[in-house]
Amino acid sequence: MDKTVANLATAVAGIEDGMTVMIGGFGGSGAPIELIHALIDRFRATGHPTNLTVVNNNAGNGHVGLAALIAQGMVAKLICSFPRSADARVFTEQYLAGKIALELVPQGTLAERIRAGGAGIPAFYTPTSFGTDLAKGKPVETFDGRPYVQERWLKADVALVKADVGDRLGNLTYRMAARNFNPLMCMAAAQTVVQVSRIVAPGEIDPEAVITPGIFVQSLVEVPNPQQEETLNRAQAVYPEPAA
Repeated sequence: MDKTVANLATAVAGIEDGMTVMIGGFGGSGAPIELIHALIDRFRATGHPTNLTVVNNNAGNGHVGLAALIAQGMVAKLICSFPRSADARVFTEQYLAGKIALELVPQGTLAERIRAGGAGIPAFYTPTSFGTDLAKGKPVETFDGRPYVQERWLKADVALVKADVGDRLGNLTYRMAARNFNPLMCMAAAQTVVQVSRIVAPGEIDPEAVITPGIFVQSLVEVPNPQQEETLNRAQAVYPEPAA
């Protein structure tokens, strides 16, 4: 039942070519920077994984985290709600060059599609996007005189998640707004890999404080001082660091 792993490399070792990977975070808040960078390290060492489909709220900023993952050419498709964030130049350049596909999803719909995947609900109806290009080709039904668009669930092979405190059984808490998409993604993925600031013994987290139950977590690695995307970008960081 102990779900802890020794290091970041071990945590991401099971991600394979062509997988769908959900990555938590709302911009930099709750983004698992260290797990993403460990995945880049694995790719640079082995050439794998590649051809990934990534589900994230944003398209990455600067040259770290998700943006760095995209820059390495590891991502074939991005499913997100906000690709035009503060400094999304890496995604924008690759998209305009035809090197990455985009599925644009309204933010509330994205969250609900992920939640539906975790709840076992294959489809639902929402008024959002009706009459726009985003609704083209999708079934439409009328309820109480109002048109609604059918949206399908989103599920993933793996979720990469950042939490605050976790016990060895995988029960998790989150720090304030860093919670965002992370709990939903834990439920919607076949395998959930989590970086936490602190690992504690079972029973040290008040059961009433648990946000993600351990049943939804498969691997847990401790990262005591996690990096913050915005801080890295203010320092103009690039990952991996250019050779001297």
